[in-house]
Amino acid sequence: MELTGAEIVCESLLKEGADVVFGLPGGAVLPLYGALSSYPGVRHILVRHEQAAAMAADGYARATGKVGVCVATSGPGATNLVTGIAAAQMDSVPMVAITGQVPRPYIGRDAFQETDVTGVTLPITKHNMLVMDVKDVAQAIHDAFHIARTGRPGPVLVDIPRDVLLGKKTEFVWPTETKLPGYSIPGEAPEAQVAAAAGLINKAERPLIMAGHGVLISHAYGLMTEMAEKAQIPVITTLLGISSIPSDHELNLGMSGMHGMAYANLAINEADLIIGLGMRFDDRVTGRISDFAPNAKFVHVDIDASEIDKNVQTDVGLVGDLKAVLGQMLPKIEANVHIDWLRHIEEIKAQHPSHVVRESDELLPQYVLKRLTETTQGRGIVVTGVGQHQMWAAQHCKFTEPNTFITSGGLGTMGFEVPAALGAQVGLPDTTVWSVCGDGGFQMTMCDIATAVESGADVKFAILNNTNLGMVHQLQDVFFEKDFVASEFSANPDFVKIAEAYGIRGIRVTKKDEVGDAVQQAMETSGPVIIDFMVKEDEIVYPFIPSGQSVNEMLEEPA
Repeated sequence: MELTGAEIVCESLLKEGADVVFGLPGGAVLPLYGALSSYPGVRHILVRHEQAAAMAADGYARATGKVGVCVATSGPGATNLVTGIAAAQMDSVPMVAITGQVPRPYIGRDAFQETDVTGVTLPITKHNMLVMDVKDVAQAIHDAFHIARTGRPGPVLVDIPRDVLLGKKTEFVWPTETKLPGYSIPGEAPEAQVAAAAGLINKAERPLIMAGHGVLISHAYGLMTEMAEKAQIPVITTLLGISSIPSDHELNLGMSGMHGMAYANLAINEADLIIGLGMRFDDRVTGRISDFAPNAKFVHVDIDASEIDKNVQTDVGLVGDLKAVLGQMLPKIEANVHIDWLRHIEEIKAQHPSHVVRESDELLPQYVLKRLTETTQGRGIVVTGVGQHQMWAAQHCKFTEPNTFITSGGLGTMGFEVPAALGAQVGLPDTTVWSVCGDGGFQMTMCDIATAVESGADVKFAILNNTNLGMVHQLQDVFFEKDFVASEFSANPDFVKIAEAYGIRGIRVTKKDEVGDAVQQAMETSGPVIIDFMVKEDEIVYPFIPSGQSVNEMLEEPA
């Protein structure tokens, strides 16, 4: 059958199993929207800003394991996707962004709303392409999905001129293979390296597993937990590795790094072997590299060869699919107990109880999140933006299932919490999603509350409202002699009235004894709910390793 380029895009989306797209129409991409009306199998979610389209696609992808899809027009529509695309690239999220472009005869002539979006996004995509012939559209979409979801996942952008979408028709033939010379996907690691890694693990007296996002992406959490239990190795997670092992597992030491558990960081400092699984050893985890795990050897497993030895010099580096490599490694690992090491860690825990919320008559943000996770019993998905609320959620919320904590890690994107929560709930409509927000980040993307209302998304927005840019305020407090320039809000809106303006329920909480009831009310209310938690304004996130310093300079809560 002969189809237009726009119709071929729709057919290709269905072939790839992409039944949801997030987007905002505009002139250059309007032919695609004209075709969408004939394809009821592709649900379009209309966002209020293209930034939200990319972030919603991100949340959708992480919650479902599918490729998230976002659509925008040329020029400002395409550039508004950039932040969300960059966030997906940093966090290895499978995404396909489809953008309209000005007609081919106008490319390079500074036409209205022309932007070289492939040039703009070259550093922040796994791959991108400009499709100049309608005959190439199906192959381009097919290749884009293949690249996005395989190997180390990431975003792929497909830019299509308006006249390619709308011009002459061509026969639609679905590709049977990719045309990607040089693109290979690692599988198992060399057996000699696997044996060497297992040898180090079997000899170690104070080993630690550091679990990153790759454990979740590769669905290796079962094998990782089996390995940890077999050899009795404590597990520390990165921020994006949270939920790769149940929070209440006896071997789970919680998150490490700048605002990680003090006892987890101190254990790293004393370990004789670090087993890094699907993680990057980034600066927020390591602090000053020269002082990171000074007594340890390193085994590092990652699907991306460029990550091996990039930040930490490894003793054994294994390039391969983490689930496959753990399958190779597990039979070679000997059963062990490490009783002395585990007892020592319990002693460190007792001396540095980072997860304890101090007693206070004030409404502490840590208390809010502790009560939230108790009331929900850890069910559902928690999505956060970036800042203090993110770190408190990572420290105090509990998770029993994989992929139930979604946050912006590498790029640190404020405003991520609203659209990403929407995307996660659209992807898993039977799951309640909690969007844990800062009042600053919430205001960056709160226009897409309208999208949540229109789509009937069961998202509960928990705003930790301290009337300032919390993490900026904290850094100014600690390092800039309380010079609070441009970090305090004097005109925050009434978030309960914002909720009412969108026709949804709004709840304000000012006292500790109101928290549990507010959470319960939100859970019993169908559709979106906004809870405005008026928390202590000058609370600081502890523990706290200042940027570029080591665990020896860690600041713990004075109390």
